[in-house]
Parts: sequence; C-alpha cells; structure tokens
Amino acid sequence: MASLGRVLSAHVVDSEGTFSDQIDVVVFDRQYSPFIFSFQGQTVVPAESVYAVFECKQSIDAGMVRYAKEKISSVRSLHRTSLPIPHAGGEYPPKPLQHILGGLLTLESGWSPALGEPLERALLEGPAGSRLDLGCVAAHGIFSCDEDGCGTITPMGKPATAFLFELIARLQEKATVPMIDVRAYARWLDVASA
Repeated sequence: MASLGRVLSAHVVDSEGTFSDQIDVVVFDRQYSPFIFSFQGQTVVPAESVYAVFECKQSIDAGMVRYAKEKISSVRSLHRTSLPIPHAGGEYPPKPLQHILGGLLTLESGWSPALGEPLERALLEGPAGSRLDLGCVAAHGIFSCDEDGCGTITPMGKPATAFLFELIARLQEKATVPMIDVRAYARWLDVASA
C-alpha cells in the first residue's frame, strides 16, 4: 500500500455520479487518486482510490453481518476506471481492478459462543460479491474470509492487534490502486453548471 494511504469515514463516488452509502471506515490512497471531495460536511472519496471499507458497530449478530454486507456492496458495485500507466520506456497496461476488502469491526458479540457456528453461518449467507473479508470482535477474536470461504475464526487474547496485522498483510498484497481517469470525473463539471 502506498505510504500516502488515509482512513476516514466517507461516502464513495464513481465517475458516473453514483454514491455509496456512508461508510464508517474507508481505507484509501492519496498518491494515485489524489482528489478527495467535501460536500455538505461529508467526505467523498473516488471509487478507484478505495482499498478497503469497514462498518463499526457495538456488537456483531446476524443482522449486523447482513447490514455490513449491504453497505460494503454499495461500494463494490460502483464503476471504477483504470488508465494505462506511462513510464520512461513506454506504457504499462491499465491495472486490473482489485477486490475491495470489506469487513465489520465490533466490540462484542451477540452470540454464545461469541465466534462459533452462528457467526460462520452468517458470514457464508448471501452472494459472493457481498462477503465480509475480515473482521474483529475486540473482546473475543477475529474472522477472515476469502474466495474459498470463511474458514478462519480465531479466538485470541489480542484481537485488535491480530486484525491490524492481517489487514496490513492484505493491503500489502494489493500494492497500489489503479490510475484514475480524472477526465471521467470532469464530465460532472458540465452537469453541475447546467
């Protein structure tokens, strides 16, 4: 991940003018997608710059898992651009769009046991595009999912630290975001002045 990454509560927008729901935690890039909007007191981040999104709630239960999946889907469904990357010897092809990480961060669990089979069942419900990749229940442990399923639910003594390490490792795998097509966003200028 670029050293100019940021974390804020924000809405995410695409070049077609579609907005996500408000997201509690948006991890995004400032180096390769350098513009961030502020509109009516709300931070707005372009979809291309997003690495990960998380919802933060008091407690995890089936309803909160469904809620987080819906919010995360509102970001993943946005249109993203990717331009070729110029360099001294020519041009690299556009970077393929990467999966936006999504998850849920809570203090407690509404289940007993806190990280048992009901959590795994809730994580596996719904379409694959809405999956939660990573989460932390601060009082109990973390969960981690990928395209193969949600096999890692780990009770532990230092869940927040374990979550942070896993998040950093996944962000390192992503390297950088694609180069944004700024001209696609410039089309709004004509709409805004009409």
